[in-house]
Amino acid sequence: MHGLSQQELASKIGVTRQALSAIESSRYTPGTEIALKLARELRCSVEELFTLQDSPQVVEADYVGAPESSRQARTRVKLAYVGSRLVARPVAELGDSLNFMIPADGLLTEEAPQPSSRTRHPARVHIQLLRNREMIKEEILVAGCDPAIYLAGEYFRNNRSTASVVGWTMGSTAALQALQRGEVHIAGLHVMDYRSGECNIPFLRQHLRDPHYAVIRFASWEEGLMVAHGNPKHIERVEDLGHRRIRLVNREPGSGARRLLDHALAQAGIAPEQVTGTVRMARSHLEVGRLIAEGLADVGIGTQAVARYFDLEFLPLQSEYYDLVIPTALLKSHPALADFLDTLTSRRFRAEIQALGGYDTTETGKQIEWMPAPRRHLRHSRSR
Repeated sequence: MHGLSQQELASKIGVTRQALSAIESSRYTPGTEIALKLARELRCSVEELFTLQDSPQVVEADYVGAPESSRQARTRVKLAYVGSRLVARPVAELGDSLNFMIPADGLLTEEAPQPSSRTRHPARVHIQLLRNREMIKEEILVAGCDPAIYLAGEYFRNNRSTASVVGWTMGSTAALQALQRGEVHIAGLHVMDYRSGECNIPFLRQHLRDPHYAVIRFASWEEGLMVAHGNPKHIERVEDLGHRRIRLVNREPGSGARRLLDHALAQAGIAPEQVTGTVRMARSHLEVGRLIAEGLADVGIGTQAVARYFDLEFLPLQSEYYDLVIPTALLKSHPALADFLDTLTSRRFRAEIQALGGYDTTETGKQIEWMPAPRRHLRHSRSR
């Protein structure tokens, strides 16, 4: 309560500690004078203090959680407005640790139906709000696999206390698909095109037909093989992964890390089925690093920053860009996106992510020019 004990707050508004406790538990509704004093001390409006307690506000949203996610009543969800659409996703999809650290925006009021396989439309659900609707409108959803996005979110929240950033962990392909479905505001991707040697733009030209997307550079980083501290299995190159005694932990198809591994194995003349563990999947760079650090795997693809965090050895394979893709319409309409991009270019934030290891922020914030590939027109010959 803004650094005040319950007794101190009760004294400031002129009630007993027991009366304040009754107000907090909704057993007692104070009069106008006490309500105004309480709102003044807590620096908020009377409506924020009492409206949701007396009559919980319920909104309707699209439930975009994974099919295997919880759909039971009272499931905790994060909410965000993507354009005019309100989307809900279970907090549990943030992962084991963040599930207990990130507060929910609302609760499912009833069990959510499974999405229709025929129409592929998400289920419509009712959500009891736990957070102010205006603050939810400033929430930014980022799909991608760079854990530094959480650090960016903290810097952003320090600069704009009413806004927040939620990072949904996904590989590059899944992140772009979520963006196209209107489920997130930003997709982060790192996909190397090995024919041209160019990063991300060929992938975007292949999968996006709409030119109304901005591409903003987040950073460049080193990606390679992460192995246990001291390298006990003596892994020195990709060719070593063909030894049956070496256990790999892989990433899902469509992720940038999986594309790098598949390319490296092909270059080494190793078929994926020759590698122990190619079918074992991890959801993120952090999960790959954790499994190796715990001795549950010997090697996996990840970034230098993650290897340093888990005290792993790192064998670099390539430098690549991590770029953010944003619909240009959202850049104009979302109340907080411009401030978020300003945060990324701040000197303090750039210095801190470089200190993580393997990041280069020289081009952070730069807008990358791109255009979709031209459509191919089929020529129809006239029958004679």
